[in-house]
Amino acid sequence: MGKFLDNIFSFIDSTKLPEQITEVDYVGLFTNPWFLVPFVVFVGYLLYKQKWRDIVFVVIFIGVWVASGTEYMQTLVVGEELQVNKVLPVLFGGAVVLGIVIYLLFGRSD
Repeated sequence: MGKFLDNIFSFIDSTKLPEQITEVDYVGLFTNPWFLVPFVVFVGYLLYKQKWRDIVFVVIFIGVWVASGTEYMQTLVVGEELQVNKVLPVLFGGAVVLGIVIYLLFGRSD
């Protein structure tokens, strides 16, 4: 199982996906019609069908994506040392988001 995970991690490192995600031009992305038109149509469809749970998932995904690119997240690890005093708010926020997702998936029925 360890070799399988090592292969996956080496593949992700070879594609340079984390660097590509951190270098996204947000202003350029959300002003690009090739992204914006399908995104607005998708959100409009979810609003039309009243899929509130799915809209919350989209908002959570965008929020986590934006939060992961902040300066605060970039300073969690300095050198090779984890900054423990900065990890607790991240863990609390992750627990809240996970609680919302679990509630939406299993706690209520539409």
